[in-house]
Amino acid sequence: MKRRNFILFLFAFVSMAGQAQLKVEVSEAVELMSILSRTAGFEEYSKDLAGQYTKDTEEWFAAYREHPIIPYYKEIRAKYGIGYERVMNMAVHLEIAKGKVKLIGNRAELNEGWQNVNLDEFIALLNKFYSNTHFHKFFEQHSAFYDEGVKEYEKNVMSMFHQDWYNRFYGMDSSELFHVIIGFTYGDNNNSVHRQLEGKPRESFAIMGYWINRTSWDATLLIHEFNHSFVNPLLDDAANRAMMEKIGTKMLQFAQPAMERQDYNNWEIVINESIVRAAVYVYLKDYNLVSRGTVYFMLEEVWHKGFQWIPELVGCLRDYTIQREKYKTLNDYYPEIAKCLTQYLNNEGNRLQNALR
Repeated sequence: MKRRNFILFLFAFVSMAGQAQLKVEVSEAVELMSILSRTAGFEEYSKDLAGQYTKDTEEWFAAYREHPIIPYYKEIRAKYGIGYERVMNMAVHLEIAKGKVKLIGNRAELNEGWQNVNLDEFIALLNKFYSNTHFHKFFEQHSAFYDEGVKEYEKNVMSMFHQDWYNRFYGMDSSELFHVIIGFTYGDNNNSVHRQLEGKPRESFAIMGYWINRTSWDATLLIHEFNHSFVNPLLDDAANRAMMEKIGTKMLQFAQPAMERQDYNNWEIVINESIVRAAVYVYLKDYNLVSRGTVYFMLEEVWHKGFQWIPELVGCLRDYTIQREKYKTLNDYYPEIAKCLTQYLNNEGNRLQNALR
């Protein structure tokens, strides 16, 4: 995915693992998959938030709503849930070179939504869409717009992003390469996706949605997405899964309507999202970034997004930060997180039972 068409701004950060560079990019492959999804009518990619760029996109691609890939793409969305991060999961596994779109990396690494798709057929249709729509010309014509968006992100976000915090907090060195990609057709959505190319370090991508006339970019979104690179793998451990499955299932049931609105439809997502969100507040506290806006943001998560247990979980993670001699890594502390969430569920259950007496 690293191509001459990317607009790159390199930022050096010193981490426990040594000197690392974090790149803020615009990706032709991300825009291709995003605009294809918009053209096919995927609602998460159809928000009109990018001003003239949105208008230009509509004008350029409106004539291709009946392109052969569109009915095919709609069908695999309906069958296999292709959308949101699954679209971005495919995007970071695409390389565009000499007018051709190629799938790169291990196909088995594509997430479950793509596993039943005939990928050769999809890539063949995607190449036709790329060629027929003169996509590269569209991408090149908007280079100044992309450039300005990346500069704005640099100014308003990167000064508040401290990559070294992650290794310190989680107690582990990450060998991953981190990237930030601005998704100019992704609206107010954000995702974390990964890829592993043969002979290369594993790469983690934060896909950050864009909208115009925003007074400042929200650094908490970037902080959130990179937490996933450390939190999600903890649940791959069999012992951690065993201790969390029952807890996570109850949490999902407890806040199911709110979770469904966010497309959080399994207990694993609820557990990971909960820990990630709580870790964001620990980060903000560690760097004295807590503000009135942060309080409102927490209230939004608690009351509107269904994460009522966030205050308790923040306290739990704060306890972890002052017991690092005992708990070297967050994985070591995972049983305490499970206890915290169990206690929350028990307290809420008792409160409800008391009301019914």
